[in-house]
Amino acid sequence: MKLKVCGMKYQDNIQAVADLKPDYLGFIFYEKSARCFNTTIPDISKSIKKTGVFVNETVEFVLEQIQTHNLQAVQLHGEESTEYCEQLKNCHAELVSASLDKNPKHLQVDKSLEIIKVFSIKDEFNFEVLKPYETVCDYFLFDTKGKLPGGNGYTFDWNVLNDYPSTKPFFLSGGIGLDEADKLNAFTQSPASKYCYAIDVNSKFEIEPGLKDIEQLKQFKTNL
Repeated sequence: MKLKVCGMKYQDNIQAVADLKPDYLGFIFYEKSARCFNTTIPDISKSIKKTGVFVNETVEFVLEQIQTHNLQAVQLHGEESTEYCEQLKNCHAELVSASLDKNPKHLQVDKSLEIIKVFSIKDEFNFEVLKPYETVCDYFLFDTKGKLPGGNGYTFDWNVLNDYPSTKPFFLSGGIGLDEADKLNAFTQSPASKYCYAIDVNSKFEIEPGLKDIEQLKQFKTNL
């Protein structure tokens, strides 16, 4: 099971979390978030996919952050349409092509871009809404429906995923911390987890918004 640590904000803390070698690190580019990222990402292992989290942003803004921070994935946490996802993929391909034309020996933008589309769940979910996104994104992410788009600190009813009709891999998110270890273990042993690709953690591992507790993360990753 892959691990994504989201809501990174402070450079020293980013480096410390990166040393734990998660598979993804998430950086939130949403001004209303207490974890909004507005600095530079330190030099971290290329094995870690830097993921930008966006909420109803323009394609131009997303592409700008991809290029500035050399992001390998984007997480779309708003009401982004299938057309938006397709446009983002196409524009990113053009960006890569232009970068190759300018300097073919030193590509400034990663060739591939993973698109993770977020859907929020509480006690039930209409999985029909996923169908149009099957061909325009690489992963789904299921988070807890709350006042904010992410970082609400509590889980949804994972039993809802027993009815997951797709074969597309997904991220499981929403209020996952050390206290959920037994529940998470039970989930990973259940049929509902068949296509669960990664666990996404954030607020339950924080000392304050954006500042992660390294020892707790280390313990969680060891038992994942």
